[in-house]
Amino acid sequence: MALHFLVDDSAELAGDDVVLTGAEAHHAATVRRVRVGEAVTVGDGRGAWHTGEVIEVAPKRVGVRLTSRSTVPAATPRLVLAQALAKGDRDERAIQAATELGVDEIVPWQAARSVSRWDAAKAAKGVQRWASIVREAAKQAHRPWLPSVSDPVTTAQLARRSDDALIVVLEPSADAPLTGVELAGAREVVLVVGPEGGIAPEELEALRAAGAHIVKLGDTVLRTSTAGPAALAVAAVSLGRW
Repeated sequence: MALHFLVDDSAELAGDDVVLTGAEAHHAATVRRVRVGEAVTVGDGRGAWHTGEVIEVAPKRVGVRLTSRSTVPAATPRLVLAQALAKGDRDERAIQAATELGVDEIVPWQAARSVSRWDAAKAAKGVQRWASIVREAAKQAHRPWLPSVSDPVTTAQLARRSDDALIVVLEPSADAPLTGVELAGAREVVLVVGPEGGIAPEELEALRAAGAHIVKLGDTVLRTSTAGPAALAVAAVSLGRW
């Protein structure tokens, strides 16, 4: 499969030739070692999906001549992962896999039992770090749409999303399975994953009071790094994306 690259501004795709610069050019020329004449795809992360041929390769500049253009519509309903902050790189592994599996938005959740805590300074760096992980995973997965990474939210802020979305909380002690929830009629589906210590009872109650579905993924207890991707796979099948 052809390598895929992203531009930051859709206007860069307006002409017949696209010039990759900066980190993207370095990645193309030095890391992926593209060659003149090689077929590649180029997009803007907002649905544009163009094919082309490499016409120039330099360490800080890679030129691509476009040969065909297409636009891929955004999937509906939107799939959102509210991922609790976790220690180590467990939350980062979760969002990387979630991006590969088709998530449309990622929301960092400062859960009560999250070992990792983001203050204002850490939040800005954390969102930037997550956005970088998502961008690279989206390129690797050849996704026309780049998932967004939102600012961190509290449990109260997460519960308020129920005004416009179907909230599904993954909880191992729940009786109902995720497969029993009808997802197709929603505008967006928010899958909520707790931290290593689980979701606190008061948080479960707040989300339930907001209308969230409390469900389980089978009879085993999954790690915070795998629960979200597993739920996204179930949702993708349920919605006919796969």
